[in-house]
Amino acid sequence: MRFPETFIQEVVDRTDIEELVSRYVTLKRSGSNLVACCPFHSEKTPSFNVNPTKKMFFCFGCHAGGTVITFVQKAENLDFVDAVEFLANRAGLPLPRESEATKETGIPRRRILDANLEAAKFFRACLFDENLGKEARAYLAGTRALSEATIKHFGLGFAPNSFHLLVDHMKEKGFREDELVAACLAGQKNGRTYDYFRNRVIFPIIDPAGQVVAFGGRVMDDSKPKYLNSSDTPVFKKSRQLFALNFAKNMSAERMILCEGYLDVIALHQAGFEFAVATLGTAITPEHARIFTKYTKRVIISYDADEAGQKAAEKAMRILGDVGMEVRVLKVSGAKDPDEFIRKYGADRFGRILDESKTGFDHKADRILSAYDLTVGVEQIRATNEICSLIADYNSPVEREVYISDASKRLGLSTDALKGLVTQFRKKRAKERAAEETREAQATLKNFRDPINPDAARHFQAAAAERAVLGLLLRYPEYRTIVEKGEIGLAEESFLTEFHKRVFSALMELHKSEYGFRFEFLDERFTPEEVGRIRQMEVEREQLTNNGIDVFRSAVEALNNIREKEESAGEDLSASIERLRKKSRKTT
Repeated sequence: MRFPETFIQEVVDRTDIEELVSRYVTLKRSGSNLVACCPFHSEKTPSFNVNPTKKMFFCFGCHAGGTVITFVQKAENLDFVDAVEFLANRAGLPLPRESEATKETGIPRRRILDANLEAAKFFRACLFDENLGKEARAYLAGTRALSEATIKHFGLGFAPNSFHLLVDHMKEKGFREDELVAACLAGQKNGRTYDYFRNRVIFPIIDPAGQVVAFGGRVMDDSKPKYLNSSDTPVFKKSRQLFALNFAKNMSAERMILCEGYLDVIALHQAGFEFAVATLGTAITPEHARIFTKYTKRVIISYDADEAGQKAAEKAMRILGDVGMEVRVLKVSGAKDPDEFIRKYGADRFGRILDESKTGFDHKADRILSAYDLTVGVEQIRATNEICSLIADYNSPVEREVYISDASKRLGLSTDALKGLVTQFRKKRAKERAAEETREAQATLKNFRDPINPDAARHFQAAAAERAVLGLLLRYPEYRTIVEKGEIGLAEESFLTEFHKRVFSALMELHKSEYGFRFEFLDERFTPEEVGRIRQMEVEREQLTNNGIDVFRSAVEALNNIREKEESAGEDLSASIERLRKKSRKTT
């Protein structure tokens, strides 16, 4: 379905880009614009820029850019139609001819969200049903020591051991089988639809806006798999959601606890630590890390004490550190996880060990030192090498100084000796990075590819000239008028690269249309990556001071000259080939 231009325009006009983007990253004022660390790639120095006046964004790091529609497409992994619907729902705008939109574009997000909400009510009713939920209530209240208030607070439920109870219920409520499958509430096999969750305690996954987007299910015995989670759906991406963030986001200005499982989080909330969250059946991702930057300054990692848990903690430390988070690690002794610790020792004692959580460096250093006998010379050398290698990873000279001083005391070696070794490691890594960059540069030159504009490899000069022309056309409507009137020699044929030709065609078509050119109208015609490139062309011109009409005329002239030269070269090549053919015929 194609939305009317007036509707797209209203959706954009009714969307506050600052409020929208603030759901994903923390924005700070910088002059008339807003800046943040980019939500689409890992970075420590903000390069993501939002222009509230133009309702546009652009990242100078990864070159993502565009309108509020583009932002939602990338942030929520939606296509154009679903992104417009997402924003329209936020703005309270009814969709035009929604029945046709449903038929032509598939199942709307709103329908899946409605199905999730109804399913959550069904699971909750089953849990509190005297017969159906008896075993599940005993498990939650007895084995897990959860109060009824906590169970209701988190909206916990129970999926009966049946292949059809939920499906039948949802059909009675007017939901179709394909909608249930799309929401990951049902599966299909041999043409039959069945309940996806069976004989499991159910944990609704609620996003920060309060919408039920998915579910997790846990068995009540030792059968496998222990956990079953919703697959990704149009309203849920597990790499971008955190369990209990809807509660923790209001409690976590100073710190948040990152746990491994739902029950750890719920136990912590019940004990008064309402700033705990967990990933959803997946390891922490850069997207998760960027979510934390919006809500807190420090993340305390509380993973299981086993080897797998410690490896996962080290990965989490690295990913969280990449986005500039202060990271600490909680050491839980005498229990396998926070849930068990609190049940054994109580909330007060947990609070004490929480305050004593260690920095990422201390945690790693402890693990290294515990693996060696420092009274044996060879083992002391190995421990020293590992710790100095660890210290060399820190870019801050102050951090390195502090950690070298600490390591000196623990290893019984002079700080000068450790400084020298750390310097050696840093020099070695600098050489390795330089060599890697050289290899990457050579590979780039050898296999030059631009996935957005692949023709740029064959028409390098033309592509650069085209970018200049298009940047000026995007920036200044009066130049589009000059082109429209034929006052300058610029047409589709002037462009040698297909992508830039498409952009020019769309620009001029929209400029001549009833509603005129608005950047958001490009979102329907181009992918989010292509829109980012188009926005980059505009931003490049915005950063230049001289964009007058003479510059535009010169850019068009340069483009036409390059095109004529390439065409001439092509003709010369054809002539040469023909001469060679004739010569070949004469000699045979």
